[in-house]
Amino acid sequence: MQDWLLALCFVVISFTYASVGFGGGSSYLAILALAGLPFQEIRLTALLCNIIVVSGGVWIFHQNKQLDWRKILPLVAMSIPAAFLGATMRIGQETFFTLLGLSLLLAAALLWFQPQRPDEAAIAAPQPLRDGLLGGGIGLLSGMVGIGGGIFLSPLLHFFRWDTARKIAATASVFILVNSVSGIAGQLAHLPSEVHWNRIALLGAAVLIGGQAGSRISITYFNPLLIRRLTAVLVLVAGLEVLTT
Repeated sequence: MQDWLLALCFVVISFTYASVGFGGGSSYLAILALAGLPFQEIRLTALLCNIIVVSGGVWIFHQNKQLDWRKILPLVAMSIPAAFLGATMRIGQETFFTLLGLSLLLAAALLWFQPQRPDEAAIAAPQPLRDGLLGGGIGLLSGMVGIGGGIFLSPLLHFFRWDTARKIAATASVFILVNSVSGIAGQLAHLPSEVHWNRIALLGAAVLIGGQAGSRISITYFNPLLIRRLTAVLVLVAGLEVLTT
């Protein structure tokens, strides 16, 4: 697949994911895998794109006081070292693509069946130990396959009635950001000798455009549930493609 076509796909993906508070790492991975790129470079590219997309969202959520750091801390305290550990694991290409495909199928199911709750719905009492274990488990998987993990975390937090929808979206953005940074740090020790930095820069610019547009336009003009369901279908198809290719 030519680089300009990859960039166009990344604009669309980042626009769609940013509209529901995600970075898009799962779909970046799927597209890059289907394009036949080296799997070490695939993970690096997806994580860098994640950081670009969610950084602006985290700042906006912070400005609007949607980040409850007391509740977020148990999630990220365990996920950061776990994501680093996962990224340092030396896994073969076949194992990587199997994990990626299964992860995409799981993400599609979680997106599709994510509970819908109004913001005024009852919020459960904090459970720091459960949140720490949840963050650590998702962080480890995230580091291994090269995603931020928000696509797994957000539906589970809704299921546990962790907080309001806006605060869960804000928390997912922080989770994606810190796990992506930690994952990149873990990958630095065994990056491939040749990395196509020009292509990575092009894709980074693409997600910057798509992510900024998505965070500002899509939430206003589109139904978040419809976008999430469409995203679930796309992730499901991508997962099946990765597993059968």
